[in-house]
Amino acid sequence: MRSYLNVILILALLLGLSFCKNAEKQEDTLHTEETVDSAKVAIAVEKTKKTAEHVFNSLPDRGEILKLVSENKLEYDTQILNEPGNVKKYNTELYIALNLGVYGSDLSVAGVFDQTQESILFLKCVNSLSQKLGVNKAFDQSMFDRMEAQRDNKDSTLQIITMAFRQCDEILKQNNRPATSALIIAGVWVEGFYTSCQIAKNTPSEGIVKAIIRHKETLDNIIVLLGQSNLNKESQFVLNDMTTISGIMSDVISDKDLKYVYETIAPADEAVSRLRSKITSSF
Repeated sequence: MRSYLNVILILALLLGLSFCKNAEKQEDTLHTEETVDSAKVAIAVEKTKKTAEHVFNSLPDRGEILKLVSENKLEYDTQILNEPGNVKKYNTELYIALNLGVYGSDLSVAGVFDQTQESILFLKCVNSLSQKLGVNKAFDQSMFDRMEAQRDNKDSTLQIITMAFRQCDEILKQNNRPATSALIIAGVWVEGFYTSCQIAKNTPSEGIVKAIIRHKETLDNIIVLLGQSNLNKESQFVLNDMTTISGIMSDVISDKDLKYVYETIAPADEAVSRLRSKITSSF
């Protein structure tokens, strides 16, 4: 179960943060209401690039993911993922971006566990939301055909999904939309962290709690990235709630009597559950 937790976290973070690596520009609908001149935009772009690079460099490679899957004979559990039927209910730019991240994470998990039918469902979700964002070229039938052709090569499957998100990022970048990218990344992280906490709740394990605590650094880097992305007022709750989770985790880490039990991270679980509910149940 500990390894299963790590796979969920690593898959989610690898997918979202490799995509994050190239996030550079900002879309008008997610801008602050104030006008930002080109010089300030250039400075913000450079800051987001550097921050994204810090996050990306902290990630394990695909080989570690596949080793965890292979050695531990991990089982696929659809109950921990977002419901595909909700996809039609996300209609605003903010929630489309956030849930594209959520479903992108779910797609990567389904793909690695050879869940062909589930992969089709999540790919349709990703394609639907990406179409609404104008980046559907990155998630088309040819992408799934490549995944299907490489289904026996899990490394290639992960690479195909990651490259699709890179292409998505390039499209967003060309259209001046880094806030959209940052929100997608946030959705990916929230899904992974939420899932991890549910596992910790249902399966008491010191290893699970330790794994959750270790990912605070990545959370903090995403918070910086969001802060540099000129989010508008509607999007600000994502940054605020993730900052709250970070504060809770700081208290956990600084506790001299730290115990690696679920009760230690329960406040963080409650906070991320509230945030995920806002993201996935915004209809």
